[in-house]
Amino acid sequence: METEYIILLDFSTGEIIKIKLSERQRKESEQYDDFEEYLATLEKEYGFRLDDCQWMITETYLERKYGF
Repeated sequence: METEYIILLDFSTGEIIKIKLSERQRKESEQYDDFEEYLATLEKEYGFRLDDCQWMITETYLERKYGF
């Protein structure tokens, strides 16, 4: 699976953070054996603390909303 998107659930702020990786970011992420180590490099750029988040990576992004 190729990583295109990172979805973070930030429990400290109640936010859902969606990141679409650029080609440069995808190539950088491949240099890490552990993807979570790569995520730690994005904390300042995107304003989250990995310790406060659950995350997933996906090749495609779909979203469903109910009751909004």
